[in-house]
Amino acid sequence: MMAGFLAVVVVFSFIIVGSTQEPPYRIHTLFSVECQNYFDWQTVGLVHSFRKARQPGPITRLLSCTDEEKKSYRGMDLAPTFEVPSMSRHPRTGDWYPAINKPAGVVHWLKHSKDAQNVDWVVILDADMIIRGPILPWDIGAEKGRPVAAYYGYLVGCDNILAKLHTKHPELCDKVGGLLAMHIDDLRALAPMWLSKTEEVREDTAHWATNITGDIYGKGWISEMYGYSFGAAEVGLRHKINDNLMIYPGYIPRAGIEPILMHYGLPFSVGNWSFSKLGHHEDDIVYDCGRLFPEPPYPREVIAMEPDENKLRGLFLNLECINTLNQGLVLQHAAFGCPKPKWSKYLSFLKSKNFSKMTQPKGLTPQSLQMMESHVEEHKADEPEHVEEHKADEPENLHTKIHTLFSTECTPYFDWQTVGLMHSFRLSGQPGNITRLLSCTEEDLKQYKGHDLAPTHYVPSMSRHPLTGDWYPAINKPAAVLHWLNHVQTDAEFIVILDADMIMRGPITPWEFKAARGRPVSTPYDYLIGCDNELAKLHTSHPEACDKVGGVIIMHIDDLRKFALLWLHKTEEVRADTAHYGKNITGDIYESGWISEMYGYSFGAAELKLHHVISHKIMIYPGYVPEPGVKYRVFHYGLDFRVGNWSFDKADWRNVDLVNKCWAKFPDPPEPSEADQTSDDAQQRDLLSIECGKTLNEALRLHHERRKCGDPTSEIPPDLETVDEGTTARKFDQLEESNLVTTNNSASVVDLPEESSQTFLHFRFWMIFLWASSVLGFGVVMTVIVRGRKGQKKRGKGVKSRKRSSQSGFRDVNDQDRTIREAS
Repeated sequence: MMAGFLAVVVVFSFIIVGSTQEPPYRIHTLFSVECQNYFDWQTVGLVHSFRKARQPGPITRLLSCTDEEKKSYRGMDLAPTFEVPSMSRHPRTGDWYPAINKPAGVVHWLKHSKDAQNVDWVVILDADMIIRGPILPWDIGAEKGRPVAAYYGYLVGCDNILAKLHTKHPELCDKVGGLLAMHIDDLRALAPMWLSKTEEVREDTAHWATNITGDIYGKGWISEMYGYSFGAAEVGLRHKINDNLMIYPGYIPRAGIEPILMHYGLPFSVGNWSFSKLGHHEDDIVYDCGRLFPEPPYPREVIAMEPDENKLRGLFLNLECINTLNQGLVLQHAAFGCPKPKWSKYLSFLKSKNFSKMTQPKGLTPQSLQMMESHVEEHKADEPEHVEEHKADEPENLHTKIHTLFSTECTPYFDWQTVGLMHSFRLSGQPGNITRLLSCTEEDLKQYKGHDLAPTHYVPSMSRHPLTGDWYPAINKPAAVLHWLNHVQTDAEFIVILDADMIMRGPITPWEFKAARGRPVSTPYDYLIGCDNELAKLHTSHPEACDKVGGVIIMHIDDLRKFALLWLHKTEEVRADTAHYGKNITGDIYESGWISEMYGYSFGAAELKLHHVISHKIMIYPGYVPEPGVKYRVFHYGLDFRVGNWSFDKADWRNVDLVNKCWAKFPDPPEPSEADQTSDDAQQRDLLSIECGKTLNEALRLHHERRKCGDPTSEIPPDLETVDEGTTARKFDQLEESNLVTTNNSASVVDLPEESSQTFLHFRFWMIFLWASSVLGFGVVMTVIVRGRKGQKKRGKGVKSRKRSSQSGFRDVNDQDRTIREAS
């Protein structure tokens, strides 16, 4: 039986490897690992995918082990291997930094391997990757002197003092990594410099800070990545940067793009199933016969759970990644001579033609080959004539597609703001659709009731930073925008980004406010004084391009795609820079880093030299005096404001549930006739404040009407939860609670009227009566059943027709009882 199983494995392996056409050039694939279980299961997955993808040429594992580690190491036969002396503990400095083994291993291979003398092109990968299709340097655009690499946008040190310290050519520093495809001559020139620059950056502890390196740990852990970028700059290598060939599972590929490489460096999930490589750091799964990673859902289950085709593509990539890893483990266990595993539905799926077809080698698409602008091209010139402008008076601009976004969390505070913004959006005449980016933890979502308040895209919460543990909910805004871009396919050309605490008064369009590709529009935030001092110099290589803007943003989708990741990373940088929280540096009166996200936006935009059109005619704070003749499009009620003795401060309503309590609202603002008449400025200021307050209350009133809260003048206003549930008994149980509405100015308790109390008692008597009737009816039914069975025993098998008749009688009685209960 074992022989038969091995035969099947041999045939299966032959099908996977197949026949490949002889490539026109000699090619070699390299990856670097250490003598650990963690790298062994990654090796099994990568080498298996190498064969499935029919990658031409040999593959070599650069294995860095100490002499002590090799004594107990079990995985020497897992892949074609070239042993490399371990530099995890640096022989000169004693520094413990295992990542240095990657450039050290490449240098050693070039110097001592015969294979290095017989190759034209080299592809360098990481162990935690799955190959989906042949990676041919000449096909993906690589040339001698112009390697191709994937984009690593978080390497911000390419744009600041770090690059100036560690390379003579900082202008050539490319933010790249992950996938590297280059000519052997370029690798020979680069490798020693890659190693040397890694040592340099690793020893430069004075510049490990997050705001300089982008390393959220601030521990110099990504020194090897900078070693590569600085080494390439030093030898004059400019990369062709491709952001389409490689994808992280959990992300959604762009339309028309078929990634040929998956990098599972981040956690990913499908429904309730999830996988993180860090959860298997000590896992000896390679040597544990028959054990696989937890099986994910089957494709048909995923199709049933996700109707969106774009999201489905991303989920299928997640399945492909983990299933390929598990398939590799099955084959490796067989190669070790493990007993044949018991049959299971999952094993059958992994061996099926269906899975084989799903994971057949993927080819390149024209869109996949599109390169990002090179570093040099991005910095050629910044003259206005190089910006592709969209003139406001062009008729075709009237048909430009727009999408509006706003970010919230799963709290009552954001729910009533959402109700206000959505109401005003409908009245404003704003073109296009609107989406709420809702950032919630899984625990929050279980209890959350406001799913239907707005068209919603759900986003994992980053309020508690997953890596640093820092509590900073404002980071959800850039994180949510990035998540939306990566997971949603949009045909919108311009994106309008608002805050939840806004009321729209009219359309916000790119053609009216002169937005264009390369030229976003925003509103002034003059208190961002960090744009003018050392804060900007620390956090952007172009402090002169820092604009003090925020609130309302109109940006071309192409700019947003380039910018969103920088927005998030710069927010993390500024938030981590606690040494510069001072009011005199940031303008933050609390000196708590609370406006780090705003600086993240400005510094991220400066990094790309996105100069804003700053408009004073889009947004106004209620309580401010308006400019004469300006029709503001947005109220931003972020500050408290008042009219006479009436006032409003959103912070006072942080914990009040105005959405789920029927007819709850804010204190009514004064009538327009009560506005200050002492001057035209004062009157116009008060009229705008009154308008904002009335709009919020009108939004809540319409919301309660839509939720069928009943007549607000009735003596017993129903509870919203009761209306949603439709359960009469629960309605009366919760009646008293639903009539308690607390505001900051006063707490009013609506007492249950005497007449209502009597109604409530009548209802209870009615329920007791029905309950008693049901019990009595049940007793009658049981009596019929018992008597019927006794009769059957006495009469024996003779009269079958009467036996059927008694069963029919039971159904009739049961139906009658059901009818009574339904009627009640």
